[in-house]
Amino acid sequence: MTYTSKEWVLASNNAGKLKEFSELLAPMSVSIKPQREFGVEDAIEDGLSFIENAIIKARHASKATGLPALADDSGLEVDALQGAPGIYSARYASMDGGEKSDTANLEKVLAEMTGNPNRTARFHCVLAFVRHALDPTPIIIQGVWEGTLLDAPRGENGFGYDPIFWVEQHQRSSAELSKEQKNALSHRGQAVRAFVTKMESLL
Repeated sequence: MTYTSKEWVLASNNAGKLKEFSELLAPMSVSIKPQREFGVEDAIEDGLSFIENAIIKARHASKATGLPALADDSGLEVDALQGAPGIYSARYASMDGGEKSDTANLEKVLAEMTGNPNRTARFHCVLAFVRHALDPTPIIIQGVWEGTLLDAPRGENGFGYDPIFWVEQHQRSSAELSKEQKNALSHRGQAVRAFVTKMESLL
C-alpha cells in the first residue's frame, strides 16, 4: 500500500469534519470517505494527548477497512482553564453527566469562564495519516489557531466551539466567518495545507 492510493478513510463520523476535509484535500484528488460508510465504530480515545488520540483513531479505521486512514484530534485549549477542555473537547459536558452536544459543551465552557477576564484560547489540531494499521512511521502534522472567547455564542456557521471563538482579524466569531475565511485561518486549514505539502513531497 502506498501514499498514492486514491481512496482513504476518514477516522471520524463528524459531518462537519468530513465536509472541511473534502474541501481542503480537493487539490490531491483523493476520495475520502467517513468510517461510518464502512460500518466502523468510533475508536476508544484513551490517549493523553491530541497526537496519541489521532494515531489511535487512524490505526483503528485503517485496521477495520484496509485503507490508508487520516484522523484528526482537535480541540479548544483555554488558558484560564489550564488548557481544558483540550482532548476532552468533544465530550466536555457529558463528562459531568451533562448532554453530549456542541451546545452543551460550549455552555459549560462559558459557565466556567463567567467573570474571568483572561479570555485567551486556541484551537489545536493534530492530523495523523497511516498507510496501513501497523504503519511504523505515521505522518503527524499540527496546526494552531489563536483567539479569545466571547461571553455568548455568535453566528450560525461552523460547529463545535466556533460560535464562542473570537477572531480578531475579522472582528467576528469563527461561526460568522465564510467557509473561505475559516479555511484560510483555522487550525484544521493550517494542518491540512501542511499535510498536502508534505504528501506532495513524498509522491
